[in-house]
Amino acid sequence: MGRRTSGIGIALVTVATLVGASACGAGGSDKASGTDAKASGKASASASPTPTKPAGPPMLLDTITPQTGTTVGVAMPISVIFTNPVAEKARATVEKHMKVSASQPVAGAWHWMGDRRADWRPKTFWPSGTKVKIDADLKGVSNGNGRYGVHGYTHTFTIGDDVRADVSVTGHTMKVTRNGKLVRTLSINAGSAQYPTWDGTMAVIDKQEKVHMTSCSVGISCDKGSPNYYDLTLPWDVHLTQSGTYVHYSTGDPYPGSGSARGSHGCVHLSMADAKWFYGQIKQGDPITITGSPRGNAPADNGYADFNLSWSQWLAGSGAGEQTTATL
Repeated sequence: MGRRTSGIGIALVTVATLVGASACGAGGSDKASGTDAKASGKASASASPTPTKPAGPPMLLDTITPQTGTTVGVAMPISVIFTNPVAEKARATVEKHMKVSASQPVAGAWHWMGDRRADWRPKTFWPSGTKVKIDADLKGVSNGNGRYGVHGYTHTFTIGDDVRADVSVTGHTMKVTRNGKLVRTLSINAGSAQYPTWDGTMAVIDKQEKVHMTSCSVGISCDKGSPNYYDLTLPWDVHLTQSGTYVHYSTGDPYPGSGSARGSHGCVHLSMADAKWFYGQIKQGDPITITGSPRGNAPADNGYADFNLSWSQWLAGSGAGEQTTATL
């Protein structure tokens, strides 16, 4: 099974996942392109073009993530995907028309992942319990390439409990905390020397009870005779990167830990019982931080790995710079 795809909502903002490679692996695309990112929700505010504006074809949003009304983790960015490229000269103006409000003041900024995706993240993780709203009032706003906004979009969401997972590749452990308190330490196996796991902090993209995974879909092997070939449907899958990193159970590594030390093709393996338990604890936007892998940090746009950029690196990709949220 290859990459999962679905239709693109043109004017509406449509589920909150980045759709990527449906397998563990070091292959495949490292980036989440605008056309790959699928979010859900509805545009809760819209307007028709005025008689004089826009002067050209419409500038529309493909998606806004998170989905309106959801509860997400402390590392979840606001991710906006445009249907057409936004010119660099227009980005500061566009950012200023995408107002972020919160129930408690948070410093943050927009950052452009190419010319169609803009993410807003706080300088540090969101405080648990914060209510957040984005008002993308883009009516009449130019994208710098001859297109003008014709809609306003509003999404609201809530930051839930501060749930984190810290994975040690060399220690074969995952420590799960909730609101600063250790809940459980789990045994894991991560990627092999040939197919190492991404390091860094990755916010959960989504989760599924079962995912069909193939080595061919991530460029590892399409040869059924290869020892690295696999075609499996595996349970309790927590999705970390666009390029195919999951935390899940694997039939090929049923009892992970330092005793077995069997490397994966880039995913983090848990036992069946632990994978089911972890699946029940985790939600979109919860940070999974992996250390000890030789591969290095996942690129920021490989899913929602926004916190793999330092604050200075983040601001370097912003048009309008640091801002404090308006009061919600």
